[in-house]
Amino acid sequence: MEKRLVIGIDIGGQSTKCGVVNENGTILEQCAVTSLLTDLDGYIALLADTVRTLVGKTESEGTVIKIGAGAPNANFYKGTIEYAPNLRWARDPDGEPTVIPFADMLSNATGLPVVLTNDANAAALGEKTYGAARGLNNFIMITLGTGVGSGIVIDGKLVYGHDGFAGELGHVCVVPDGRECGCGLKGCLETYASAIGVARTAVQLLNEDSRPSLLRSIKKETLSSKSVYDAAVKGDIIAKEIFTQTGRILGHAFADFVKFSSPQAIVLFGGLTKSREFFHDEMVRAMNNNLMPIWKNKIEILYSTLNESDAAILGASSLAW
Repeated sequence: MEKRLVIGIDIGGQSTKCGVVNENGTILEQCAVTSLLTDLDGYIALLADTVRTLVGKTESEGTVIKIGAGAPNANFYKGTIEYAPNLRWARDPDGEPTVIPFADMLSNATGLPVVLTNDANAAALGEKTYGAARGLNNFIMITLGTGVGSGIVIDGKLVYGHDGFAGELGHVCVVPDGRECGCGLKGCLETYASAIGVARTAVQLLNEDSRPSLLRSIKKETLSSKSVYDAAVKGDIIAKEIFTQTGRILGHAFADFVKFSSPQAIVLFGGLTKSREFFHDEMVRAMNNNLMPIWKNKIEILYSTLNESDAAILGASSLAW
């Protein structure tokens, strides 16, 4: 009997990771392509070419039967990506985020069925099956990358809501009338606790605080979370304060998340978690300080145990079985 394979695709604001996965959950082949294209047809063509290349490289291992994909603002029920502020190719002619019939477009371009879900939901599936959330039936997955994504698992099932968009926790308001977000709202968690949010905090703090900092030698328009991390590693006080503020905001938000779903754990995944030595303690402190006694000091904070590219690929691929 010929072995079945599936392809998992993780679409992020900066890059898209693709991999071929067998029924044992082994990634046989994977690669990454840019997500920074501004042309929708060009991006779909790039993905289709990538899929064909991966299929060719693994044809001796079995037959690819389906594609599972995770993307920001993805609608599981409709197979659409809707108003994703961080995807340049998902915009209308006026440059505004719009609705993209992604699953149909990629299926037409590749000849394979496509199942689509939110990228954080895909990561949650990956962690539940293969990683830090294995054995957990109630947890919240938070992805800290270009934006802030979330996947909520209750009683072993992902929460989609009536329209497929449940769990957009990155757009919970943490600072009333705060920073403008790409979604059109103000004060969203994403504007403070994502990689871009950390860079925005750096610019703000450098303007407000006159203390010396290694970050002052970097042009403000090129400041990044990596710049802040590198400075913090060298003992920079301002850089450390940036992460402290980030951890505090995350902790306050997590306390609110706990109150509505009572998870066993919150699992963190994404590039920003590499900086956790500078925000973890403040994050946990802020969370517990804002929890009722029934939850205080009972909620685990876990970090993904999977390779960064593997978690979302495995999760997305699990949709396709």
